[in-house]
Amino acid sequence: MSEMELDNRRKRLIFRSEHRGTKEMDLLMGSFARQYLAGMSEAEVDAYEALMENPDPDIYNWITKVEPVPAEWQGPLMEKLQAHQVV
Repeated sequence: MSEMELDNRRKRLIFRSEHRGTKEMDLLMGSFARQYLAGMSEAEVDAYEALMENPDPDIYNWITKVEPVPAEWQGPLMEKLQAHQVV
């Protein structure tokens, strides 16, 4: 994938992150995407895009540690999301 194609994916993911459907997730995922997506590798962008396919309540509960994170989503991306502070 070319750098231009990857940049276009990042832009689309930022938009999708800011328009999840619930205000809390719009703020949380939108600010995370704006802060971190530009520095993510193609593999990291793939992982973030796959995570975005999950329902908002599940992702929110995993990030806020209300529910345990399923094994397939444990790792650096989820740790970074859990540590992310919305400003």
